[in-house]
Amino acid sequence: MMDWLQLFFRDPVSLYQGAAFPFALLFNYLCIMDSFSTQARYLFLLVGGGALAVAAMGAFAALVFIPALGTVVLIHSLGPRDVHRPTFLFQMTWQTLCHLGLHYTEYYLQEAPSTRFCITLSSLMLLTQRVTSLSLDIREGKVVAPSGRAGNKNSLSERLRAALPYLSYLLFFPALLGGPLCSFQRFQARVEGPSSSWSRHSFWALTWRALQILGLESLKVVVTRVVGAGAGLGGCGQLQCVFVLWSMAGLFKLTYYSHWLLDDCLLRAAGFGSELGRSPGEEGLLPDADIWTLETTHRIALFARKWNQSTARWLRRLVFQQRRTWPLLQTFVFSAWWHGLHPGQVFGFLCWAVMVEADYLIHAFASVFISSWPMRLLYRALAWAHTQLIIAYIMLAVEARSLSSLWLLWNSYSSVFPTVYCILLLLLAKRRHKCN
Repeated sequence: MMDWLQLFFRDPVSLYQGAAFPFALLFNYLCIMDSFSTQARYLFLLVGGGALAVAAMGAFAALVFIPALGTVVLIHSLGPRDVHRPTFLFQMTWQTLCHLGLHYTEYYLQEAPSTRFCITLSSLMLLTQRVTSLSLDIREGKVVAPSGRAGNKNSLSERLRAALPYLSYLLFFPALLGGPLCSFQRFQARVEGPSSSWSRHSFWALTWRALQILGLESLKVVVTRVVGAGAGLGGCGQLQCVFVLWSMAGLFKLTYYSHWLLDDCLLRAAGFGSELGRSPGEEGLLPDADIWTLETTHRIALFARKWNQSTARWLRRLVFQQRRTWPLLQTFVFSAWWHGLHPGQVFGFLCWAVMVEADYLIHAFASVFISSWPMRLLYRALAWAHTQLIIAYIMLAVEARSLSSLWLLWNSYSSVFPTVYCILLLLLAKRRHKCN
């Protein structure tokens, strides 16, 4: 009867996020009561982040603290126009070196990596989002550059006080282990804003999300049993592989949805989800899980935009909008790099890029040549099933990571679904070229 509870707390990240929840509520309450000065709010979030990092990562927490401190030094040393590229290169180099350590452990030593080290890598990936988001904001003038308002004659205490908001943003505990990307503008506005801007009416929203998490975890218990009783990709044949593919991807989806809702709950419990007092130019907090759209869409391109929404928006801003040649391909290649460049991830994200390109051509062709509503309905149903199966194929490739698991996926009957889209892409691209 309590299987779902055991499954939920078996995941250490969920356990640490749950442990941080009372402190998030306490922080929100103290801000509502106006019991905190601005500096005390920044310190509470920073110390909480440091404590959570040490508890969850142990000695590996230093791998998160060092780039955070390095970023603060860089943004205080460089001008607004020069800050983004060095900061980006520093952060991605550091993260890549840490990922190479994971490669060495898994593929060379053939040992299981430490759970604390895996949590550290996940936190580093989230830190990269905040670092690059902050440096882009500074370059675009959305955030006042600290280097422009700190003079050489300032005392050490004044410099530390000026650096506190940035370091607190990079390490604040509600977003340290998970959660949608919160911009520095939003973070600063919530911390420095008046107590009236903090949400007092989020109880029902948090309760609803908690019920959703419990429902997802209960469903995950059922799907886990189904997957455990199945043959697996290595022992399936023909249509049975389709069921194995769908059920295993369903288990991964339920896990992601549950984590995203929990992360969103923690941020909202700390007061960062409130839209009260939001300034006109400030980005809203975009939840990562739009479950209804993800499960009902028949468009792979739409799925790509809605899957882990805040990360998709970050990738669009960081890569897609900055590139003039092959922006879609470069975005997915960078996503593979950011995720760690495991073989399955490289194949999965490259496959996803090709599928999105095919999706654009196929649906553009269908919108012109399919006119009657019964045919449109049939087309939408078939496109939905095909989209969900292709996404399941990509998800298993990314999650499998290793070449041996990837080989099983390639040799399974499920490979027919992305192959069909590849063939249609070639045919429609050739047709479009002739028309042009």
